[in-house]
Amino acid sequence: MPDADATTRLGETLAPQLGPGDVLLLEGPIGAGKTHFARALITARLAARGEVEDIPSPTFTLVQVYGAEPEIWHADLYRLSHPDEAIELGLEDAFDEAICLIEWPERLGDLTPAKALTLRFEATPGGETRRVALSGPPAWAARLSALKGTQDG
Repeated sequence: MPDADATTRLGETLAPQLGPGDVLLLEGPIGAGKTHFARALITARLAARGEVEDIPSPTFTLVQVYGAEPEIWHADLYRLSHPDEAIELGLEDAFDEAICLIEWPERLGDLTPAKALTLRFEATPGGETRRVALSGPPAWAARLSALKGTQDG
């Protein structure tokens, strides 16, 4: 993703391909584009239903839930100190029923769903551009083929 616009396009392109039980693990340092991507994806899902909503960062609330069909859970686990705290947030049930966007997924420990798609965000030196590497189980391969040509770098 060479810039914020490309990160937005990735979120918009991936949004209609997601369904109940899809978990996206958003990895990377602060400022790499995780929240920007999540906002773009959520905005696109809501817009497809004719809805507009403010998409705040869940840094302090830990989880924001959006009433799209299915629900979208956007979680920022940065402040968690133990994976058990993720259980208290209700994430285990959401992993089965909702679309989940998880920032700082390493805080999940053993609760990390094996079926999840990982998006590793990083800023290039100087911070003007970004890279996103996608990885996941083989079932994601065909679904991600639609993204070819939308990534600019």
